[in-house]
Amino acid sequence: MENWAFGRCLGAAVVVLAGLVGAPALAHEGHHHPEPSSAVPTLAGEAAFLGENEAAMTRMMEAMAVPPTGDIDRDFVAMMTPHHQGAMDMAVIYLRHGRNVQLRRLAQEIVVTQQQEIAAMQLALGEAPPPAAPAPTQATPLPIR
Repeated sequence: MENWAFGRCLGAAVVVLAGLVGAPALAHEGHHHPEPSSAVPTLAGEAAFLGENEAAMTRMMEAMAVPPTGDIDRDFVAMMTPHHQGAMDMAVIYLRHGRNVQLRRLAQEIVVTQQQEIAAMQLALGEAPPPAAPAPTQATPLPIR
C-alpha cells in the first residue's frame, strides 16, 4: 500500500515537473505576449522557490507513508490529509514567489478547497474538523525587481 501511494504521488510529481520544464518551450509557440522584465524571476528567486517546494514535497511524501491499520477509510484519510496539506504548502510557496495573476488566484483557491476537503474527510469519519483559522492565501508580497 505504501509503495502504491508513493508511486502515485511520484508519478503526479513527475507529470507536474514535466509540465513545468516544457512550459517555457510552449510559451514561445502561438500568441506569446512578453512579460514585463520585473515578472522574470531571478536565479536566486527560482532557487528559493524550488528549494521550498522540494522541502514541502519531501514532508508530504514522508507524512503519506502511513502503516495500514486495517481500516480502509481511516487509512485513506491518513494518506490524503498530508497529500492535501502538501498541495496547500506548495500553493503558499507559489504565492510567496509567483507573479502570474491567474496562477496566484488558482493557488489561493487550492488552499481553500484543500482545507475544506480535509475537514470533509474528518467529518466523514466522525472526527472533529481542524480548528477554524484563516486560510493562508495571502503571502507576503515580494519586492518588485
